[in-house]
Amino acid sequence: MWQEERYQRIRALLALEQRISTDRLVRELQVSRETVRRDVAALEALGQLRRTHGGIVRPSATEAPIAERAQLNVRLKEDIARAVCSRLSAGQTVFIDAGTTTALLARQLAGLSGLTIITNAFDVALALRQPEGGKRHQVIMLGGELGERAAATVGGSTVNAIRHYRADIALLSPVGVSCDMGASNYDHHEAEVARAMSEQADQTFILADTSKLGLSSRFSLCRAEAIDLLVSNRQDAPSPACEALAAQVGELWLV
Repeated sequence: MWQEERYQRIRALLALEQRISTDRLVRELQVSRETVRRDVAALEALGQLRRTHGGIVRPSATEAPIAERAQLNVRLKEDIARAVCSRLSAGQTVFIDAGTTTALLARQLAGLSGLTIITNAFDVALALRQPEGGKRHQVIMLGGELGERAAATVGGSTVNAIRHYRADIALLSPVGVSCDMGASNYDHHEAEVARAMSEQADQTFILADTSKLGLSSRFSLCRAEAIDLLVSNRQDAPSPACEALAAQVGELWLV
């Protein structure tokens, strides 16, 4: 079954049912779980479905709770977070945007010290908050409107606040990374915050597990050529998307 045929079959199933398990998709499409995972990730990036633990559901006006999204690819995201920490040094200033990968990154950063961290994500700021009398990092929380999709600030006030800072590195976790769109997000408010962070940083590091490679969402936050470091996960065999990105980004690091 060709890719577009699989996409059409998944859409047809969702038109009939609210929720479909991954096991059923494997049976219906007669493909591997890896192929189903890639198809589902691609359709989610287009806003045509939403992944849940163990399957997919029809898209809705509101995103799944952060606790549900945080269950996806946790081990892969943790590997990326640990790797990124090894590239940071005391004295640096970094931007961090909102996302489940950057939330895991913040937990790893809590064990380091000496950074100035500027973020719009509440979970990042809280993970870096130290007990009374302790201070490992300087943490700056950006103001703005409360976002609808994540516990983070967005909007013109947030973007304007970002413009007042200059950072060594922007640490960003998009919906997808492709040669055509670069790093991209589904929500334009989140994309404009990440774009401003990238523009105000000397380097842009993109954190993207393997499910995001080759995917394009609605709003680009930076071109592939503007990505200084793309951190993703090793695969048994490099995918065409991974090889194509390796030729465009500054550095591809598979961990």
